[in-house]
Amino acid sequence: MSKAVCILGATGSIGENCLAVIDKLGGRFEVAALAARSNADRLIARARACGAKKISLADCQALRDIPGEKLAGLEVGCGPDSLVDLARLPNVDIVVNALVGAAGLAPSVAALESGKRLALANKESLVMAGPYLMRLAAEIRGAEIIPVDSEHSALFQLIRNQPPQELNKIIITASGGAFRGYGRERLEKVTFSESLNHPTWSMGPKITVDSATLANKGLEVIEAHCLFGLDYENIEVLVHPQSIIHGMAVLRDGSVLCHMGVPDMRLPIQYALTFPERLPTGIGSPDFTRIGKLTFEPVDKMNFPCLALAYEAGRKGGVATAVYNAANESAVESFRKEKISFVGIPLVIEKVLARAPQVNNPSLEDIFEADRWARDFAAGLKL
Repeated sequence: MSKAVCILGATGSIGENCLAVIDKLGGRFEVAALAARSNADRLIARARACGAKKISLADCQALRDIPGEKLAGLEVGCGPDSLVDLARLPNVDIVVNALVGAAGLAPSVAALESGKRLALANKESLVMAGPYLMRLAAEIRGAEIIPVDSEHSALFQLIRNQPPQELNKIIITASGGAFRGYGRERLEKVTFSESLNHPTWSMGPKITVDSATLANKGLEVIEAHCLFGLDYENIEVLVHPQSIIHGMAVLRDGSVLCHMGVPDMRLPIQYALTFPERLPTGIGSPDFTRIGKLTFEPVDKMNFPCLALAYEAGRKGGVATAVYNAANESAVESFRKEKISFVGIPLVIEKVLARAPQVNNPSLEDIFEADRWARDFAAGLKL
């Protein structure tokens, strides 16, 4: 019997790869619903191609110029609440959350509250409200989180059956982004379009900029802390330009377990859908004779301070990680609009974090309020 899937963020790179995986797997999965932020034409085309009957757009304005006949046979919703409604659909077994940014949190909560598998590519959900989501996954029957990020999928596979007392630390790898090796003088002059030239992965613009600043790796450190229950001192980041090793687990006897694979998001997406079963992908494994060598470098913390700021936010706890995420999203948008430079992104995050309220054991309301406050504060900063 096939499982029904809802894909949030269906027109982005993760969403489209997910549709390709489901198509290749034949009748094992059916697509019940799709959602996107604003690309109505592409969303409708994807729904027609995969047979989804329900679609939603976060931006209601995106539907304004779509003729009614183009929507014939589709159940259409719009606005942020419509994404939550899709995540709660009773006939859906798996919710793939590939939304970008804080917009993904409410649908993640809804999916888990409804007892579904959450295939999570929206790392911001855990960054903002990790303890809350992990508690839902532990307490609600049927609810579970399977990470889709390549690094967290790798670590999940490495340590899920490893006794906690035998694990010393985990290592998350980073490609280094578009500006690996750049010094301060060069970074002050880089443009938004230049930051989109990722060396190994094809991703959306926001996450590609985050990879260039290493803010993305900071978000992943916070996400790993929530998923695997490790102290921040036991989560390390290494630059690995080839992007073949996605994660490592260092055991207490000194042994190191590595997860390797070609840099193709279809691999972790399929694993999240079919877990605990593994199925052929047709992608193949790395050709080590062609690759020749695997190299590693320490993170350049001086020129790429966003990673250190993420550790700072994680150690503060409370709403600090939500503030970090909101400040970063605001700063990236300002960089896109040429209001600040590339090196201004960590400056915004630092200034917002320094003023962040301290809230112990925050509720969802506290988290959303901190998110709003951080965006407003970041937008009003003059660097």
